[in-house]
Amino acid sequence: MPELYCPGCNEAFPNNDGKCPRCGMLPAQSMDTVLVPDDGDVTSSTGIELDEVLLDGQVVHIYACQNMLGRGGMGVVYLATNQNLDRQVALKVLSPRQASRSIDYVARFENEGRAAAALVHPNIVTTHAIGKTGPHHFLEMEFVPGQSLQKEIDSTGGIGPLRATQMVVGIAEGLAMAHRMGIVHRDLKPDNVLVTPAGHPKIADFGLAKQIRSSNGGTTKLAGTPHFMAAELWQGVEASPASDVFALGVCYYLMLTGQYPFEGETMTSLMAAILAGEYKGVRRHNPDIPLEMAEAVSLMLARAPENRPRDGAAVSQLLQAVLGSTRDMHSLVYEAFHGIPSVQWEQAGSGVRIDLKLPEERHQAVYIENSDHRAGDRLLNIYSLCCEARTDFYEDALRLNAVVLHGGLSIKDIDGKPWFVMVDTYPRATVSAEEIRRSAIEVGSRADEIERLLTGKDEN
Repeated sequence: MPELYCPGCNEAFPNNDGKCPRCGMLPAQSMDTVLVPDDGDVTSSTGIELDEVLLDGQVVHIYACQNMLGRGGMGVVYLATNQNLDRQVALKVLSPRQASRSIDYVARFENEGRAAAALVHPNIVTTHAIGKTGPHHFLEMEFVPGQSLQKEIDSTGGIGPLRATQMVVGIAEGLAMAHRMGIVHRDLKPDNVLVTPAGHPKIADFGLAKQIRSSNGGTTKLAGTPHFMAAELWQGVEASPASDVFALGVCYYLMLTGQYPFEGETMTSLMAAILAGEYKGVRRHNPDIPLEMAEAVSLMLARAPENRPRDGAAVSQLLQAVLGSTRDMHSLVYEAFHGIPSVQWEQAGSGVRIDLKLPEERHQAVYIENSDHRAGDRLLNIYSLCCEARTDFYEDALRLNAVVLHGGLSIKDIDGKPWFVMVDTYPRATVSAEEIRRSAIEVGSRADEIERLLTGKDEN
């Protein structure tokens, strides 16, 4: 009996019956193609004949093949030595039998290989060369020691919110480079992300997408691995940067929880779950996952592509903001004012109150709070009350506002009365302790000066 492969994650089953231990889907005798009959059961198609590409100890062109690193839908990857350059490489060799059956198969491999070779980025596995020798079509790629992201998830389950988010930022940076060049990955998943010994992610197999075919012989416009395919792909829409974003959202969910957001025992039931767009939120798996991260996952997994971050660059920007927001405000305030005797601070609701000691024994309170915006747009508000905004103060207040270095004078309703308030804002994700210190001292000093000049008092 041929070896069985999971249609959801393309891993070989440990035995020939039961469900996949990784994703729970029923088996199929296929690595490259998933067949979906009308009855919803998964059937088989011809996979790679391993004896075609067992190249241990053999020389292919200028490559001395050492041992197999992995096998996938289009071929086998070997650790090899480029004998001309005396360097270790990952050599991907196409199945000769598959190549002989389909000219389009080879053309797609070559076209995507050339596209991938144009992508030079720290978070992308570099493609060095593409060629053919005898019956073998091959790609020479950068050898990345370490393991795939999927193996790390398999061994540890969720890898922790902070590390997961940092990992997704790195992957998003690689995607951003590809998307800027008009290249869509189309099969992003943890199996296609290699993790270096230093913990940095590198995306592999750009564009080498699988096809999903129906039982009536039709072919969809796109391919992918089912658990990572966005709703629009199941409906025959071409792949886009937004569909890559969805796949990255599934990866993020997996890293945070160790589970897939969408499940199904058959391809039809999995497709129905993805099309419905309903899944268990990450904080229901782990309440300690920060709300900002849960919001980011929800955006990336939005059913409609227009509701997701538009591409890898947008995901990176969003998650950089999330990482910035996860730094505790109190640690920033401590770093900003620790050791300055003229400053004291305390908790004030969800923010912080700063008490400044100013010359002539004057005092001024400054408040630091997060805005209510979504994670990627969140601001840090630094403000201080001046005095009631009486109309006879307007001209003098505007004149004083013209010389302010940090922040600006605005009017805020407090207990039903208008007040002059000095306000400064910073992006929450990138604000530094030094910016907080300079801004709080400047805002407080200017607010106190306005209060003194307009009222002669020291009440705020």
